[in-house]
Amino acid sequence: MTDADVGAAGRGRQPLACPQCGTQIAPALLACPSCQCLVHSDALKRLAAEAERAAQAGDLSAALAAWREALALLPPDSSQHTVVSARILELSRALDSRPAATKHGSPWGKGAAGVGAVGALLAKFKFVLLFVLTKAKLLLLGLTKGGTFLSMLLSAGLYWTIWGWKFAFGLVLSIYIHEMGHVQALQRYGIKATAPMFIPGFGAVIRLKQYPADAREDARVGLAGPLWGLGAALAAYAVYHATGVGVWGAIAHMGALVNLFNLVPVWQLDGARGFRALTRPQRWIAVALIAVLWSVTSEGLLVLLALAAAATAAFGRAAEEPDRTALLQYAFLVAVLSLMTRIAVPATGP
Repeated sequence: MTDADVGAAGRGRQPLACPQCGTQIAPALLACPSCQCLVHSDALKRLAAEAERAAQAGDLSAALAAWREALALLPPDSSQHTVVSARILELSRALDSRPAATKHGSPWGKGAAGVGAVGALLAKFKFVLLFVLTKAKLLLLGLTKGGTFLSMLLSAGLYWTIWGWKFAFGLVLSIYIHEMGHVQALQRYGIKATAPMFIPGFGAVIRLKQYPADAREDARVGLAGPLWGLGAALAAYAVYHATGVGVWGAIAHMGALVNLFNLVPVWQLDGARGFRALTRPQRWIAVALIAVLWSVTSEGLLVLLALAAAATAAFGRAAEEPDRTALLQYAFLVAVLSLMTRIAVPATGP
């Protein structure tokens, strides 16, 4: 339950009597104004038990989800709120420091070594199979949301009138995959959010019901969208390279541009969320990289990126501790997406 959920539920309830001192408590309050007894003490105990069980089982995402739900039931100025916030931050950092899962690695490696050329081929495309097995369910789940699906159709209809149905549906699917990258990262950190909602002509948005614990978490969630979007663009380019059908190259090219634009570090764009986790020296490294890529590709969008990044590096509030992962992810995305904008795409009709 989020703060919004608590407030909505509270508006329909009558004032409660504190079980400890008998004081009447307004429905919106989370603690008794007289004795400070917590209104949702039973729910908090249940959530704490769920979180501890999940943590002991190694499911840190479930533990984070339970603790975040508990946090919404605690007064922000209470000692319990401070303790739970610290616990969330501890679990989140533990989740990030956990080594990459290796349970698939050994069987695949042994199989590849045992069957020669076929094994090498499987090893090369292992990541594709693992993605299908682990992420396809999430992608399909998003399409079951009525608001997401209907808004996707509206966006596709608008783009259809401009570029034709093939490009329209390919572009909308690319944007959807980008948004589901955010959803996957949010679920990983136990953060509740709405399903993606498309805005025809502007892309799509996800509204958070809870908030990241720190700039590091926010950067991971923010950059997950362009990372998944890059995957969609690369997949479209692979089909274009294999078939020579121009519309796939156009989808890959536009996907690269859309995700590169999202890396501009301003306002609520994904690049701004990534930049918040960077120190000032790290930001200047990103600026230098963008300048180098512009000299190589002559992509005009990189000028906008460089100007916004330089302004943020010079005047924006920077992180105190360096975030190497955020810098590497940002640099990787800018580099690959910039190069992908150079894809030569033959003219295609509707």
